[in-house]
Amino acid sequence: MEYNEKQIAIINIAEKLFAEKGFDGTSVRDIAQEAGVNLAMISYYFGSKEKLMEAVFEQRTTNIRIKVENLIQNNELTHLEKVNVLIDDYVDKFIHQQEFHKIMMREQLIDKDTPIAALIHELKKRNLGSIKRLVQEGQKSGEFKKNIDIVLMMNTLVGTVSHMITAQRFYKECNHLENMTDLEFQKYIRKKLSIHLKHIFKAILVNEA
Repeated sequence: MEYNEKQIAIINIAEKLFAEKGFDGTSVRDIAQEAGVNLAMISYYFGSKEKLMEAVFEQRTTNIRIKVENLIQNNELTHLEKVNVLIDDYVDKFIHQQEFHKIMMREQLIDKDTPIAALIHELKKRNLGSIKRLVQEGQKSGEFKKNIDIVLMMNTLVGTVSHMITAQRFYKECNHLENMTDLEFQKYIRKKLSIHLKHIFKAILVNEA
């Protein structure tokens, strides 16, 4: 769905507040006040707080599904190269969409049967289905091993990057990187995570000759 400039501004404010306060702790009035709009406008554009959260998810996750589908169709890359592109894309998204991933982590920790939990579950299932297709193509070609636990593999990717983002102050302190600016650290940790995860995924996926 295409959103206009005003809708995108409201989505961005909602994402910020959902990350800070949680879905239940954020009211539509909070979002309206922060965005400088009236309640009627949010109701007109989105209908409800739940639908506004759905818009946040749609805005932040559509591109990754398109990316995987395009990778599957790409005949110029090896299957491992396609997975490496996917790893870099996930790392970039975690680094540049930290508020969205705070929402994901916060809502999953609540562990209740809510519309938001159902939304997250459905999102993960869709993403997993696309990634399974990517791995299965590599298995058919003989490049990838059989009997790969794809869920555990993706947990390794998401868990590693997620923990790094939440514990970046600790990482900086342990590696004497406190003097780095946020931008310098983002560039540094992106490269470190990319190399680290690609080594792990190669070990998990590739049939050694």
